[in-house]
Amino acid sequence: MIKLFNISKTYPGKIHALSNINLHVAKGEFIFIAGPSGAGKSTLLKLFFAEEFAEEGQIIVNGINLLKVKRKMIPYHRRSIGIIFQDFKLLNSKTVFENVAFSLIVTGVKKKSEINKRTYEAIKLVGLSDKRDAYPLKLSGGEQQRIAIARAVVNEPPLIIADEPTGNLDPELSVDILDIFRRLNEKGSTIVFATHNRALIKSTNFRRVIISKGRLLSEEDFT
Repeated sequence: MIKLFNISKTYPGKIHALSNINLHVAKGEFIFIAGPSGAGKSTLLKLFFAEEFAEEGQIIVNGINLLKVKRKMIPYHRRSIGIIFQDFKLLNSKTVFENVAFSLIVTGVKKKSEINKRTYEAIKLVGLSDKRDAYPLKLSGGEQQRIAIARAVVNEPPLIIADEPTGNLDPELSVDILDIFRRLNEKGSTIVFATHNRALIKSTNFRRVIISKGRLLSEEDFT
């Protein structure tokens, strides 16, 4: 699903965000990218959906070499990925239902009955069917994150990337959000979940990759 070979990323000012990263993520796997804030987790994830590009190495996602892909093909690549951010990025002028349905509309789904069916199913998956007509600012932080997840998965992407999705939530809500990702993984999606929440990671048996100062460490370094 994801293959990185000797990936390095440097920002202006000779800031080394990533150094010689090698990583393979199998189809259907659930993997944590762990590490403190500023370690390079977000930069690494941005490479997967071509928001950032590495200067060295090779990166292959869903069979596409992202260092060779034509720029006009990047939007199509991103349609195969569900992306969840820490800050939700919901459209405050649209209802919960409209936020989720919007993801289908922009990818070309035109049949209204299909949009309605898939949108309701996604909202039901995250347990917020009773909030479908509410606006984001009327929801709690945990509810907004659930809707962000529904929006990301309504297209049933084979790969889901989550960048600190529990970073703004309390421990109990974080466990609830993790449970949603577990269920998505059980349905067949590959999950890449970046977090600095050690307690959350230790509550599971999923593989973890530790990143520190732009370098990958072994699992044994996670204490």
